[in-house]
Amino acid sequence: MTSALRTGDVVRIDEHVHAVRGGDTNWVIVKEGDSAVLIDTGYPGDRERLLASLAAVGVAPGALAAVLVTHAHNDHLGSAERLRAAHGTPVLMHEDEVPHARRDFLHQVSVGQVLARAWRPGVAPWALRALRAGGTAHLPVADPRAFPADGPLDLPGAPVPVHSPGHTRGHCAYLLPRSGVLVSGDALVTGHPTSRTRGPQLLPGMFHADRARARDSLAALEAVDADVLVPGHGPVHHGSAGDAAAVARERADRRAR
Repeated sequence: MTSALRTGDVVRIDEHVHAVRGGDTNWVIVKEGDSAVLIDTGYPGDRERLLASLAAVGVAPGALAAVLVTHAHNDHLGSAERLRAAHGTPVLMHEDEVPHARRDFLHQVSVGQVLARAWRPGVAPWALRALRAGGTAHLPVADPRAFPADGPLDLPGAPVPVHSPGHTRGHCAYLLPRSGVLVSGDALVTGHPTSRTRGPQLLPGMFHADRARARDSLAALEAVDADVLVPGHGPVHHGSAGDAAAVARERADRRAR
């Protein structure tokens, strides 16, 4: 997987928020003054691209106030422990995701599940990229921390965690109320190499620990007031995040019939 930033990889949402496209996963940089927050970190193989994206918006890794994790899959957690170990950066997440980040257990699509679906369009090429990028590496975070309090976090952008379980038990999206942005992680995406659908959707079923609960969690995202959606996979969506969640729920229900 290439580590170089490509033209268009860093998408400026506003003066504070930048969405970044990694190998197959997105992350978000929220900057206020000399401090910043990183929401997710891509695959381990995205590390150089991650550092380049921070430099591109004028953020030194040591200036990160925290890494916020939507969930502890390798394609979102890839550099979290390295940032924590090198700079003391707190790695924060929902309390239910803390043991997952420690790797007390791993709720992630298995190699066997992927192989059983390798005949489907896009699955084999995606799987090869994921393996090369560290998708099956052992990546525990040594000191993952639960949010210190309910409600907005005392961090750049005042991010508000939105618990959206199903993809994993402790999955959280993050509302950035000052910018009108919802960072939805894998609770709501706009595309994936293994999906033929374009636009708001749930990930294919093999990726969810509990797909029914993931579908139900879309209701929490429907209630969010944001006019930009930055998903964990797929392009940035401009328009009501709540409406996008409703579209994803309708699509999920049609597939279930």
